[in-house]
Amino acid sequence: MNSATVRSLLVRGMLAGLGSGVVALIVAYLLGEPRVDSAIAYEDGHAAHDHGDGPSVEVFSRTLQSTAGLATGVLFYGLALGGIAALAYCFALGRVGRFTPRATAALLSGAALVAVYVVPFLKYPANPPSVGDPDTIGQRTTLYFLMMVLSVLLAVAAVIAGRWLAPRLGNWYATVVAVLGFAVLVGIAYAFLPAVNEVPADFPATLLWQFRLAALAIQLTLWASFGLLFGHLAERLLNPKPAAATRETSQEAAAPVH
Repeated sequence: MNSATVRSLLVRGMLAGLGSGVVALIVAYLLGEPRVDSAIAYEDGHAAHDHGDGPSVEVFSRTLQSTAGLATGVLFYGLALGGIAALAYCFALGRVGRFTPRATAALLSGAALVAVYVVPFLKYPANPPSVGDPDTIGQRTTLYFLMMVLSVLLAVAAVIAGRWLAPRLGNWYATVVAVLGFAVLVGIAYAFLPAVNEVPADFPATLLWQFRLAALAIQLTLWASFGLLFGHLAERLLNPKPAAATRETSQEAAAPVH
């Protein structure tokens, strides 16, 4: 793949990431923000009860955080995601099987969703405000990113192992073995990495569950939208419809019937 094609795919990946960020932003605003507001109300209520004062003063208003702040974060995240995923796509295209550009984009998006988000999420799920000790935020962040890096490396290793086993076992059994190996190694990582459980005993279980489902829905929307948008753009770039065939089709459709 030449540098011009890589550059074109990178631009399309960033555009697709920005577009998927817009869709994810809508989901985040409709599903995530109401749960954040509820968690903040819980935190302020406990602060007032424990210390006898009102809610803490915010550097940035909650309205600004839930609108411009949310939009900036999600859109920049989508833009960066699109660029990184496009470069990974350039490497994966033609190396993971004889798939069309659109199918490769869909497979890449699905695998990235699982490796980058779902696997770390199952070990260290997202928590709303007021959940977690502020003194351990550095440790919790480190553990989460460690789990994410391990998941991505194991996913890459599973793809390599599947490609190596395919001539010996066939594509189906090679894929099954690679997926099972990935799952076993992820389970071992789950067992050895320390657990984090800092949810207050009186925190509403329904709110915690709804917040985590909303976080998962945002990521699912982001990656699914990216796979569809980028797959369409990549297909048009790499497999353009011949102009001559298009003209012939148009002329045949316009020709009178005798």
